[in-house]
Amino acid sequence: MKPTLLVMAAGMGSRYGGLKQIEAVGPHGAILLDYSIHNALKAGFGKVVFIIRREFEAAFRENTGAKWESRVSLAYVHQELDLIPTGFAVPSGRTKPWGTSHAIWTARREIHEPFAVLNADDYYGPHALKALFDHLSTLDSLDATDYAMAGYRLFNTLSDSGPVARGVCESGPDGLLKRVVERLKIAKDGVKAKYEAEDGSWKPLTGQETASMNLWGFTPRLFQQLDEGLVSFLKAKGNEEKSEYLIPRTVDALLQEGQATVKVLPTTDPWFGLTYPEDLPMVKGKIAAAHAQGTYPERLW
Repeated sequence: MKPTLLVMAAGMGSRYGGLKQIEAVGPHGAILLDYSIHNALKAGFGKVVFIIRREFEAAFRENTGAKWESRVSLAYVHQELDLIPTGFAVPSGRTKPWGTSHAIWTARREIHEPFAVLNADDYYGPHALKALFDHLSTLDSLDATDYAMAGYRLFNTLSDSGPVARGVCESGPDGLLKRVVERLKIAKDGVKAKYEAEDGSWKPLTGQETASMNLWGFTPRLFQQLDEGLVSFLKAKGNEEKSEYLIPRTVDALLQEGQATVKVLPTTDPWFGLTYPEDLPMVKGKIAAAHAQGTYPERLW
């Protein structure tokens, strides 16, 4: 059973100012997601599931799905505010999605095999996806909780254009993740980094920390864990307008409770993404360089 690639593409790109998921960055109108799909198929993934919002499904199918539907099995699921467990309601005034853990949970009926999950608007590189494929392919049970995460050097994931959110990770000598802390504002600080603490002050980071870029490997067992976690989240924060059920926090909770292990798969692949409009020239330049170096063919699909 080949692993599936699950793509989180429901965000509307509020900081970017539009549908950054379908911003052309490469030859023949290639978007960042096309590179992730190309790398996944080359690694051996057998299916792609897109998490999107219902209102831009037509545009997404036209701009992305049509390119790949002849090469791989595709499926679409919708992350909607009212798609929550029975007994809960969306608070008045809430428009913000429920977060990445909720997004993954919405795909529970489409995925029945080990799967990797990533963001649509990030570039992850071919090595990281191959490492995840290899890990997922060795699992001997769909109920296994031997999860995995691609680990990137924190400084290399930061934007010159402004602060970003990152999961800062700590792992042991055995290569297993010990904890992940979601920092909502991390910025470059010379050749190092810093993050904004809850009290508004800025705290130093070395920049050499391992960062989670939301490139994870899971089994279907995660969906049951997300079921339980979503209920707990909604009981505690479901009445808030902006609270989010985030996958780094979910994974960290599973680790602390002894309900999973996560193998950190270090990667030398570059990471970059479209967080701000000012990032676009940089992204296009790096994509052009990857084509020039022969990493990618002229046309991906």
